[in-house]
Amino acid sequence: MKTLDRLDTSGLEILTRAECLHLLGSVPLGRLVYTAGGLPVVRLVNFAVDGDTLVFASADGEKLRAAERGDIVAFEADTVDLERQLGWTVTSVGHLSVVPADEAEQLARQIRLRSWAPLPSPRLIRLGIESVTGRRLLPWAQRPHD
Repeated sequence: MKTLDRLDTSGLEILTRAECLHLLGSVPLGRLVYTAGGLPVVRLVNFAVDGDTLVFASADGEKLRAAERGDIVAFEADTVDLERQLGWTVTSVGHLSVVPADEAEQLARQIRLRSWAPLPSPRLIRLGIESVTGRRLLPWAQRPHD
């Protein structure tokens, strides 16, 4: 499919699932969106892509409780270059779960997670990606012009 066949009404390129997962794997930080006390919460987390899942660490708190409940959450990551007017954004939706301790030890050796904030006694949490969507702003020369 040609790129121009995959444009949304704003002229942004609609990304495939594979492209979304690849781009997610290219950045270390994203935003976890979940509900706490009936209100939306957005938290910045370091993460890694592990197949069709995202993995991040959390200390005891609302994120861990959301994972213990198996809550449905959203996750967003992006890169934007305002000066060159380039960028992309990817949003994933799925259920959270706590990675069992025996699996977490092995997984921690395979992926590289560095937290931007100190985490006492971190636990690994997995987001099973059930849907993923993404958009990319094309370089000026590739954009459709009227």
